[in-house]
Amino acid sequence: MDHDETEPSGSDSLDQPDAADVEAAAAGDVAAFERLVLATQGRVWRYLVHLVGDRALAEDLAQEVFIRVYRKLATLRNPEGFTSWVLVVARNAAYDAGRAKARRPLELLPDPDAGPGRSGDPHVAAEVHDALDRLEADLREALVLVGMIGLSYREAGEALGVPEGTVKSRVFRARKALLGMLEPSNGR
Repeated sequence: MDHDETEPSGSDSLDQPDAADVEAAAAGDVAAFERLVLATQGRVWRYLVHLVGDRALAEDLAQEVFIRVYRKLATLRNPEGFTSWVLVVARNAAYDAGRAKARRPLELLPDPDAGPGRSGDPHVAAEVHDALDRLEADLREALVLVGMIGLSYREAGEALGVPEGTVKSRVFRARKALLGMLEPSNGR
């Protein structure tokens, strides 16, 4: 996947890819599969970056994810759940790589030089990165899927294999913990 230094190109709309494309790709239509990749690769890559903490490794894993998806697409029973299913494949690929436990600090905020409206104080960014890194893994993962990747609670629940209510609870607890860690009275 060719991309600039920040993330792969591709549509990041929150809509699911067209179910007809999913079905056509499962039947061997390469053009339909390419549309599926373009529709989901940005979210998959960002999710992998959050899991493994390494942009280059995330790119390699994203390629592996889409190879796995291509091979197993015929087993997908619910074409409307394609994006959630792909994120499950991505999660499994990250864990298979053995990198999730040995994560480096997360790259969750845009680089200050990434473009208009994306500048920020590097000290604040470092504090946020540190706070996110200190969250429990299940809370961080739910927050990343909902707050940063843009999945609905239902979709995140499907990707994580937990009920929607569990995702809501985890996101709430993650946000509350982050606010507590980032309050000025907590060490600043």
